[in-house]
Amino acid sequence: MKFLDHLEEWLIATLMALATLVTFTAVVHRYLSGFDIPYVQDALLKMNTSWAQELTIYMFVWMAKFGAAYGVRTGIHVGVDVLINKLQPKRRHQFVVLGLLAGALFTGIVGTLGGSFVWEIAHTDQTSADMEIPMWWVYMAIPLGSYLMCFRFLQVAWNFIKTGELPKHDHSHVDGLEEEVKA
Repeated sequence: MKFLDHLEEWLIATLMALATLVTFTAVVHRYLSGFDIPYVQDALLKMNTSWAQELTIYMFVWMAKFGAAYGVRTGIHVGVDVLINKLQPKRRHQFVVLGLLAGALFTGIVGTLGGSFVWEIAHTDQTSADMEIPMWWVYMAIPLGSYLMCFRFLQVAWNFIKTGELPKHDHSHVDGLEEEVKA
């Protein structure tokens, strides 16, 4: 399951690139529509780009859900461990495992409730305002992102039980830089 190692990065990068492209296109369209250029202005005004903002918002919702899973996997997700770090090593280990399993349980419940909501809304005619896509497509971010986050909590817990180490984000590290320096 090597492809799962960087799933969040690929999803977030793809969504961010698409959101940038959609927003750029909509802005250029709006800007060029203001010029009084025969035929061009008429053609541009006939194009409807009202869906661009809605699509961008939905993409950012998806990015946030997958970004939370990325945060758990890499150790940058928000956590308060001031008291836990003051405990004896054995107690600390137990509380860390408990916290990770609680995170997995919580995100599993949110994913299940989100899936139930998506199932119910999929059987309605509810569509988005501008794009007119089924809203369950948008809401699928909840169960998918939550289940991925649950998986990441379990993955971190398993690794912590085996090694005693939590993922730690190094703000000074840049992936791929070692290879560039060697070359």
